[in-house]
Amino acid sequence: MPETQVNIVRLDGVEKHFGAVRALAGVDFKVRAGECVGLVGHNGAGKSTLMHVLAGTLAPSHGGIMVRGAPQESYSVVRAQKLGIRCVFQELSLCPNLSVAENARINHASVRGIGWRRKAADMILSKLTEIFPGHGIDPWDIVSDLSIGKRQMVEVARAFTVTDDPLDLVILDEPTSSLDAHSAGQLLSFVRRFVAGGKSCILISHLLGEILDNADRIVVMRDGKLVATDAASAFDRSSLVAAMGGAELREKTVQRPATAARAQGQLRVRARPARQTDGQELVAREGDIIGLAGLAGHGQTDLLLAIYRAASFRRPGIEVTAPVALVAGDRQSDGIFPEWSIAKNIGVRSLARLRKGLFISRRCEAELATFWQKKIGIRTPDMDNNILSLSGGNQQKALFARALGSDAKIVLMDDPMRGVDIGTKLEVYDLIRDEAKRGRTFLWYTTETEELENCDHVYVFQGGRIVANLNRDELTEEKVIQSSFGEAAE
Repeated sequence: MPETQVNIVRLDGVEKHFGAVRALAGVDFKVRAGECVGLVGHNGAGKSTLMHVLAGTLAPSHGGIMVRGAPQESYSVVRAQKLGIRCVFQELSLCPNLSVAENARINHASVRGIGWRRKAADMILSKLTEIFPGHGIDPWDIVSDLSIGKRQMVEVARAFTVTDDPLDLVILDEPTSSLDAHSAGQLLSFVRRFVAGGKSCILISHLLGEILDNADRIVVMRDGKLVATDAASAFDRSSLVAAMGGAELREKTVQRPATAARAQGQLRVRARPARQTDGQELVAREGDIIGLAGLAGHGQTDLLLAIYRAASFRRPGIEVTAPVALVAGDRQSDGIFPEWSIAKNIGVRSLARLRKGLFISRRCEAELATFWQKKIGIRTPDMDNNILSLSGGNQQKALFARALGSDAKIVLMDDPMRGVDIGTKLEVYDLIRDEAKRGRTFLWYTTETEELENCDHVYVFQGGRIVANLNRDELTEEKVIQSSFGEAAE
């Protein structure tokens, strides 16, 4: 239809510089009405920077922005929203001290007068229910009390609410990164309905299956440039990774110690969830990679945090026999120190080893940071730069470097691959298996079912309890899903 040829937005020759760093190098980009554009590339490729320009939160150093054919001279967030452009950024922007309803009101100045809170509550609740049936979120909940998955749901639903301003284009930057498979499916199904109604979306995801299955057209970025664009049907998984400039996808064969040998390993963790009423418990031994699965918010993170605390203070029902490190999935709240450099963020878990006399040795700190920069591929010209200078995926790499560079024998991973590109994921998977062979123990909560294939053993959670205990050879996606939605064990 003719409408599908109308450009909602068009960027011409957009450049963005941060000092000597060129984040965008003359990018031409457009989105037509009634299409979902998949945007992919490794961490640091420039995807989020480009979307910040389109959303009005960053001004381009050079280049032009057109919306429905009209040049935009004074472009800003307010102007973008007036023109019907919204963005859900990878790092959530909700005000944690406000309720869900109050956060919804922030984007809608027309919701005012007597009873505005009730109007805002009804508006956000209606959209949450439309996108995520069975979400379990009350509009009066304080955002800081919600799990990161539910905060992601609120952020997404808020972007799709409409009052006075139009809504033509929604930018979704890693929208499923904090969602379990069920909630992610609900969102992507809604996106397809939204686009079928003549609206547009830009979908950024490191889950290539999401892009291939839901985008109409795919744009690939590398080093601040667009390097490929074509209909989604023109790509498959391997060709998409090749276009991104990463390692070719490969079948991963995971070599694990024999079951008998593993059973004789030293006990590292024995833990029973607080709500467990039967004898089921999690057991992890030296060299184990233990997966924690199930729908988000069903006790996996709670148990990891309880184990983390038990390493310092004894807790009933939990036994921990070695030093522990945590790789947080919610890096902004629980992971990074935003005022510190990248090097300091990596070294903070190894202070005793970095100390010379009464002080921390800057040389030792720099050597540790440089070693892990090379080993895990942190993209930055200077490890003394602030941690916030990194892309989200590279910030997550720094958290891995902090844990793996420490003396911890037990590494707890709370859905740590959020916003991490496919190439880096493959490297980290190899690194985890390598460290496990050396005797390190990993407890790995993930919302990505494919990642469970890297685990020796998987515990499925439902309602705050372990409801299934699967050995590696009996692990299937069907069993995980069935257990996640099944009746919790009494």
